[in-house]
Amino acid sequence: MTFLEEKQLNFINLRFGTFIHFNSASVQFHASCDVIDWEYDVENAGAPRRYPFDEKAWAPAEAEPDRWAAVAKAAGCRFAALTAKHHDGFCLWPTAATTHSVASATVKTDLVAKYLASFRKAGIAAGLYFSILDLTEGISRHAPFDSAAWDFVKRQVTELLTDYGPIPFLMVDGWGAPWGGPTFEALPFAKLDALVKSLQPDCLLLNIGCSDSLAGSDAVFYENAAGQEVDDGFMGPGVSCNKLTPTWFHRDEDRLTAPASAAWAVEKAKGYFAKNVNFMLNLSPDENGKLDPALTRRFEEIGRSLLLPPPLTGLPAGWLKR
Repeated sequence: MTFLEEKQLNFINLRFGTFIHFNSASVQFHASCDVIDWEYDVENAGAPRRYPFDEKAWAPAEAEPDRWAAVAKAAGCRFAALTAKHHDGFCLWPTAATTHSVASATVKTDLVAKYLASFRKAGIAAGLYFSILDLTEGISRHAPFDSAAWDFVKRQVTELLTDYGPIPFLMVDGWGAPWGGPTFEALPFAKLDALVKSLQPDCLLLNIGCSDSLAGSDAVFYENAAGQEVDDGFMGPGVSCNKLTPTWFHRDEDRLTAPASAAWAVEKAKGYFAKNVNFMLNLSPDENGKLDPALTRRFEEIGRSLLLPPPLTGLPAGWLKR
């Protein structure tokens, strides 16, 4: 078994995790009737930006990462990811690469640090989500990925993997993805992977939307909520991310509409586990950083009924190799 395969196997044995979607969209779009988590048409239809985010609007005085971790623990989650930077480009840590971060916000809390501390304390493997696509910085499928763009990405990834202790995985998005971001020709997987491994050799690089092979990810990654399905006969390593509410980021209407049932989530998870695909289920704090009680209750219900399979002790037949 290679070093990478050992890390992949350890990750798959975690089985069940949560995806914390909390960023500028939590503030911008929570009252919207449209199903929007980011300005998709800017990247995919050439539309002008309509919703540039004012850093001063970031003021989540009630953000409670300890509570997020407790809810995840109650559900049985063993790993988690936080949207440290989503497609708008707003950073939940005080990056030195741009002013578009909490350092310029009304509430300047370093939420990357707070999240990591809370989830580590709860015994949950805490990774980070990072978008390569950055509408504020102008890193997209429409612009050349030049040396300045690489320097920007390199600086931010280096901060996240240098300043916050061990990170078991970096989950990237908006890169070689159906919905946008630079291509693998513009930014080869090997280039970013080499950077990540040079900073933290144990850190897996997981690429959302890379659903056909390990050519662009350390595990095949399905955004099931966007319609990506695991192929029949697939036996790992894989990850699938899902949500109980209509959108990834919180909506006010979530308080009025029941989330998907625990039974639905449990059945979905069991199907993935049988194929050695980890199941990620979304948690979406509101604009103030608090979790909706109905979503909290659903996670608790899942924790009472979801049984995780025993750990794999070796690579199963059919395990995808790079």
